[in-house]
Amino acid sequence: MATIEECRTALEKLSDNMRGAEGDVRAAAALDRSVSCRITDLDVTFVGRMTQGRIRVDEVLQGPPREKAQIRLSMAGDDLVGLVDGELNFARAWGSGRVKLEASLVDLFRLRKLL
Repeated sequence: MATIEECRTALEKLSDNMRGAEGDVRAAAALDRSVSCRITDLDVTFVGRMTQGRIRVDEVLQGPPREKAQIRLSMAGDDLVGLVDGELNFARAWGSGRVKLEASLVDLFRLRKLL
């Protein structure tokens, strides 16, 4: 089971990957949205903002987030690490329910370029 620090490191790596993206992927990463990433097996939520092509984590909360972010992810810690390391395919994980992504329809269309 991934630790909180491993999950934070995975989010930082995802942020670095987004910042280095080009073309359509870079445009999709340029959204300015509130973000939450709930790690179900650790019962923690990383809360922050996607801005300027990066994900900035502002705080880590015990349990679910207090406010509904514009982009919401939910998964086990090992799945987050696997997604970022390229060991887990996002589409398959999302289709099977291992990963949940909630956002507006417009944001989902833009985010699909990142995934």
